[in-house]
Amino acid sequence: MKSNITKAAMVVALLGVSSQLFAQDTAPETTGRFGKKEFRTWSIGGHAGVLSSNTIFNGPQRDFEAAKESLGYGGYIKKQILPSLGLQLDVLAGKVKGLRAFDTFDANDRPVYHANTSFETSLEWSAALNAVYNVANISINRENAVLIPYVKAGVGYMSSGARVTDGAITESRGFKDGYFIPVGAGFKLGIAKGINLDFGYDVNFTKTAEFDGYNSGNGKFDKFSYGHAGLEFALGSKSKPQLQNYSSLANLRNQSAEESADLRRALSTAEQNAKRDKEAMEAKYAQEMGDDDGDGVANKFDKCPGTPSGTIVDGAGCTLKAAPAIIREKIIVTEADKKVVNEAIRDLEFDLGKATIRAKSYPTLNRVAALLVEKNFSLKLAGHTDNTGKMALNLRLSKDRAEAIKAYLVSQGANASRIEATGYGPNQPIATNKTAAGRQKNRRVEFSLF
Repeated sequence: MKSNITKAAMVVALLGVSSQLFAQDTAPETTGRFGKKEFRTWSIGGHAGVLSSNTIFNGPQRDFEAAKESLGYGGYIKKQILPSLGLQLDVLAGKVKGLRAFDTFDANDRPVYHANTSFETSLEWSAALNAVYNVANISINRENAVLIPYVKAGVGYMSSGARVTDGAITESRGFKDGYFIPVGAGFKLGIAKGINLDFGYDVNFTKTAEFDGYNSGNGKFDKFSYGHAGLEFALGSKSKPQLQNYSSLANLRNQSAEESADLRRALSTAEQNAKRDKEAMEAKYAQEMGDDDGDGVANKFDKCPGTPSGTIVDGAGCTLKAAPAIIREKIIVTEADKKVVNEAIRDLEFDLGKATIRAKSYPTLNRVAALLVEKNFSLKLAGHTDNTGKMALNLRLSKDRAEAIKAYLVSQGANASRIEATGYGPNQPIATNKTAAGRQKNRRVEFSLF
């Protein structure tokens, strides 16, 4: 009796130590997309099924010819260590029954069995520690696998008692404790998050030849099978996935799709913002370079906006206090004057694709402005482009560049009413547009003094 108590205590202690070894959860909290995840690793289950003395490993000779199936039931608690490996404590109870005990062999060396004999072995209790290996739990599209086939094996300890009947006398052999080796296979079906249907078939190899109360003398240990169905429930927060059902491949695929969608949305937003900023800049430029009051001074340089139409203004767009006397005289443009203008044309540079005058051009433009003030010349500015790009864009750019030069000359004191700015786009080329050199000549602003 003391020996049996000691063995039971050792098994309980072993199960306790094993549970403590894997008492920690797998990972800390989720740290965002592609970060570490936290899982449910503990689960419990219950099942019921058929106990039988027949197994898939039966040979030609056995203690009893036929099995009499009966109800078995049990449960388990499980710790999932890895997605494919778990440690499971199983308990099982019920009765194993059989009919017609072995007697002898006939002349043809075939076993002969006693009629009207039977046995019934009651499992008072049994407990086994099993390693459960999931053969596969990969799902391409679902993070929680639907089908999980598994195999398991371990070691257990039980208390069982057999009764043998020969048709007239029933003999009880008493309860005995002993080790057994369970092996099995099955599959689980995920029916909800954290809930699985569990179907399995186990064969238990006892470490005794008298589990059924009868020893035919074949030298083999007894065994019995248990086919069962049941439910498994994951323990812990419902927001966490169950580790054994979790498909990292499907999760990676889903998170990659979310990341791609976020990047596409961010790119679309950036493109919309850039388009909006460009439109705002174009609208601002058009407003600044426009002439709302028609006094010949661009809004950007007009310090007196809203002057009445026909008012004579100075270079800042403000009304002159005294109208200058009209002096009609013959305008003579000298070679020196033409040289000043030609130098301005030669030195003139704009930012690429824009009407912004580069600072390099200011000195010669200042001399043109001084010439206009000194001799009261009139000036015609004609902007031209090559034929690269759209016609509308080229017409606007040639006009804007001519207007930009006019605005600058006016800001330096020139009379806005004596300066005309026109844009011709690519319509008046002076060279071929088929070569880079020709296109360079066609991109110009012409100055005409009169």
